[in-house]
Amino acid sequence: MTEASVQIKELIESAVESLGFELVRVTYGGGRKPTLQIMAERPDGTMSVEDCARLSREVSLILDVEDPLPGEYLLEVSSPGVDRPLTRAKDFERWVGFETKVELGSQIDGRRRFKGRMTAFNGAEVVMQTEEGEIVLPFGEISKAKLILTDELLAAVQNQAAAETKDTQH
Repeated sequence: MTEASVQIKELIESAVESLGFELVRVTYGGGRKPTLQIMAERPDGTMSVEDCARLSREVSLILDVEDPLPGEYLLEVSSPGVDRPLTRAKDFERWVGFETKVELGSQIDGRRRFKGRMTAFNGAEVVMQTEEGEIVLPFGEISKAKLILTDELLAAVQNQAAAETKDTQH
């Protein structure tokens, strides 16, 4: 995470939480007109278009007052999506059993990138089943991780959404 991303996260996190959302990721960067990307969701993992618009308005107000970034930039507020980034321990816990891509800050056995099914997470280590076999990755070394879009993942997300819709109708 860049210094600007960390600064923005600290600046907006309490406002995001007060609106009932959890901050998933903050990134900042790009070319002539950099993009500030804010990913958030409700505690149940949902995020509507209206939620994104509401959060965008609130974050814009904070950024207009605090003015933490030089020059012009684009503000993008979104949900993490189906093939979401995994940034928090709770993300790893929730998505055990699914196909994942992981990138480490330092190498293990001459590699930084791993792809396979996440089979376990204990808070300190991520266990993955890759084509080369099982590998244990230290959670603290993970610099990037995301789910891989598969039919299995789509089905799980659709089943979860259907269950939540059913719960809210009763």
